[in-house]
Amino acid sequence: MAAKTHRSVKVGLKLGLGVSLALLMSACGNNAPERDLEGYPADAIYKRAEYEISQNDFDDAAHYFAEVERLYPYSDWAKRALIMQAFSYHRDRDYENARVAAQRYIDFYPADEDAAYAQYLLALSYYDQIDDVGRDQGLTFQALQALRVVIEKYPDSEYARSAILKFDLAFDHLAAKEMEIGRYYLKRKHYTSAVNRFRVVVEQFQTTQHTAEALHRLVESYLSLGLVQEAQTAGAILGHNYRSTEWYEDSYKLLTGRGLEAKAFENNWLGSVYRQMIRGEWL
Repeated sequence: MAAKTHRSVKVGLKLGLGVSLALLMSACGNNAPERDLEGYPADAIYKRAEYEISQNDFDDAAHYFAEVERLYPYSDWAKRALIMQAFSYHRDRDYENARVAAQRYIDFYPADEDAAYAQYLLALSYYDQIDDVGRDQGLTFQALQALRVVIEKYPDSEYARSAILKFDLAFDHLAAKEMEIGRYYLKRKHYTSAVNRFRVVVEQFQTTQHTAEALHRLVESYLSLGLVQEAQTAGAILGHNYRSTEWYEDSYKLLTGRGLEAKAFENNWLGSVYRQMIRGEWL
C-alpha cells in the first residue's frame, strides 16, 4: 500500500546533475553520515536527495531534503523539500516522521496545491500500519479520520478516489475486529458480551461485509440466552436483506429447529434496526 511517487520526483529525476551536484556527490561519497552542507546551493542538495530516491535510499533522501529545509528555510526549495521529506520517510516506512513532515507541510502551506498530497501521505502513514485484525485499532481510527479529511476537503484531487477505497477497507477492518472479539465470547459461552460486539457491527457497520454474519451470531447468542423474540427479529432482518447467504440458511435451521420462524418484533433494539433497514423509517 505504498504511496505513489509524487510528480516532483519524476520531474526532478530528469534534471541534469550540475557542477555543484557533482561536487556534492564526490564530497559526500556513497553514504550519508553527518556532513557539513554549508555553502552548497539548495538545488544541488535537492538533486542529491532525488538521486538517493533513484537508488531507493529513502533514509538518505530524507536527510538531504531536511538539510534543504534547514539551510534555506524560507525558499521555494524548502517547501518542495518538506513534502518530499514526507514522501521519503513514508517510503522508508518511518511512519512517525512521515506524519510529522506531512503535518508540518499542511500547517505551513494549507492552500498549496500539494496540501492534498500531504494530507494523503498523513493518512497513509496510519493506514499502512493496519496490517492485521489483531492489532490495536487506534491506528485504524486515526487512518479513518485522516482519510475523511482527504475525501471531504479535497474531493476533486487525484487522491480522493484512493482515499475512498482505503476508507472503506479501514471501516471494514474495524467491523472485522468486532466480529473477532464477538466470536471469541460466543465460543466461550459469554453470550451477553458476544451480543454487545455483534450489535456494534449491526448498528454501526451496516455497510460492511460482516453484517450478515453478525445477525446470524445474534440469532445464536439470543437463542442461547432464551431471548426468543430478539433471535426471531435478527432472523427476519437476515431473511429480508441476506436471504441468499449461508448465514440466513444457518439461522433458518436454528429457528425452525426450535419451532420458531423469522419474525420481526419491534419491542427491542433490533426492532429499530428492522424499521430502518427494511421499512426505511429512521425516526
